[in-house]
Amino acid sequence: MAGRQRGAQWTIARRRHPARGAALVTLAALPDAPGIRLTAEELLALRDEIRGPGRHRPATRRPGVAPARLEGSGMDLREIRAYVAGDDPRRLDPAATARTGQPHIRSLHEDRDDTTLLIADFRAPMLWGTGTALRSVRAARHLARMGWQAALRGGSVAGLTVSGAGLAELAPATGDAHMASVSRLLAHQHDRALAEPGTPSLTEALAHAARLAPAGGRILLATAPGGWQSAEAALSRLARRRKLTVALILDEIECVAPSGVLAVSDGRASRLARLSVPDLSDDSDRLRVLGAIPAEVQP
Repeated sequence: MAGRQRGAQWTIARRRHPARGAALVTLAALPDAPGIRLTAEELLALRDEIRGPGRHRPATRRPGVAPARLEGSGMDLREIRAYVAGDDPRRLDPAATARTGQPHIRSLHEDRDDTTLLIADFRAPMLWGTGTALRSVRAARHLARMGWQAALRGGSVAGLTVSGAGLAELAPATGDAHMASVSRLLAHQHDRALAEPGTPSLTEALAHAARLAPAGGRILLATAPGGWQSAEAALSRLARRRKLTVALILDEIECVAPSGVLAVSDGRASRLARLSVPDLSDDSDRLRVLGAIPAEVQP
C-alpha cells in the first residue's frame, strides 16, 4: 500500500490480518486530545521553533557559504547505473559497460553523507503515558525536532515507522517540503498505530533502516527503555559505519517516582506497591557495546 502527500511518496508494508475475533480500537473511540492524537500541524510548527528569529539557511552550498566542507567521494559502492549526460566519465565501470554494451558508472557513498534517518517506534508499549502526552507522541516530537535541524542545514532526511499496522518508510531527500512529508508520515502512522496496536519485532524495521541510511549517515531511533533489547544483533549491524543514536523516551513516572504506597489491581486481586525510578546505566552500557549512542529524553 502506498500513500502520496504533496509530491512525496511513502511506502507502507501491511502487517498480516489480525486473528479472527481480535478487536481493533477505532480512532473515533479515542479522545481527540493533544498528547494522545498526534497531528502533522504540531510537527510542522517545530520548524519555526528550531529556526528561531532571524535564522536562515544558505541559498547554496558553495565553499564559503556553508561552514563545513562539501562531502567527498568515498570508497563504498552505492550502485552501478547507466551513464547520463553530466556524469563524471572517470567513474565509468569497464565491466558493466562491456557486459551491457552501454556506458555505466559506479556511484559511491559519500565519505560524510549528511543523511539523517528517523525511526519511530509506535509499537504497543509506546502507546502509553502518565503525563501530558503518550510516550509515542513525545518520541515523534523529538524525531521531528532532529529532522528539522537536519533539513535546515541542508541535509537529507528519511523516515521509518514500525507499529502493529506494519512498516512505513519515506526515502531520503532534502528540503522543507520533504521534511513536511516526513511529519505527515509520522502523524498518519501514529493514528494507524492507535487503531491497530501490536508489538512486532524491531529487527525487520532495522533491516529496512540499513537500506535507507548510507554509510556515514546518521540514524536516530526513538523507543522505550528496553524496547531495543530484542534486536541487539540488528542494532550492532546498523551501527557499523553509521552514527546510531538510541533515544530512550522516558515517561514522567520514570523520572520522578510518586511518593507513598500505591494500590495495583487487575480487577480480581490487588497489591500495594512502591515505585522507584529505573536505573538505565546497564542499558546505556550495553548500547555503547553495540556501537550505539544512548540518549535519555526527559519529558
